[in-house]
Amino acid sequence: MDITHDETGRKFSLEADGHEAYLVYAMRDGRTMDATSTFTPQALRGQGLASRLTRAALDHARELGWRVIPSCWYVAGWIDRHPEYEDLRAG
Repeated sequence: MDITHDETGRKFSLEADGHEAYLVYAMRDGRTMDATSTFTPQALRGQGLASRLTRAALDHARELGWRVIPSCWYVAGWIDRHPEYEDLRAG
């Protein structure tokens, strides 16, 4: 399951068993990623896919020197559980 990044659509996604899990974001001020939502279909839950998507999005932000607003409750909680990403949090 490879993660794809649609820069135009501002979405990280992966497909498995005919279903798509994704993380969507908006850009604020050109250097701040606002992670607005994650979604994992019921059939794919419990496999760590949202975690993989969140890590990919935050690693992408780090590579580009962006800050992150974790508007999505899942992303906010993920950062809380992975303090090595706390430095990306905007605010």
